[in-house]
Amino acid sequence: MSLNRKLYKGEDLAMRFEQFGGRIVRLCEELPSTRPGKHVQDQLLRCGTSVGAQYSEAQGAQSRRDFVHKLSIALKEMRESRYWLGVLAHADYLNGMLSVSGLSDEANELVAILQASQSTARKGVQS
Repeated sequence: MSLNRKLYKGEDLAMRFEQFGGRIVRLCEELPSTRPGKHVQDQLLRCGTSVGAQYSEAQGAQSRRDFVHKLSIALKEMRESRYWLGVLAHADYLNGMLSVSGLSDEANELVAILQASQSTARKGVQS
């Protein structure tokens, strides 16, 4: 039963990353075609859609050490996504964009989840 519950949580989190990536794609489509808009679009599209792929890779890790490493890459990409969302917010690009409603909050939650997961997983890895 415990194994099934863990599997469900992992699949639920994977779905959240997919949804986050989809929302990032929609947001990037709404950004202006100006030089700054394109720059942020490229950066955010890359990191915001790679988080789920990195998490998926971690799920298939060959060892706990490999899992921790791949999870750390997902966390790095999630933090970068959060950064670019902040840049957009400070540049007032996000005003009136429906696709960003709660996106920064979701980014913060996903960073916290990945940090906690990484911390827990590291406890089982000896340096």
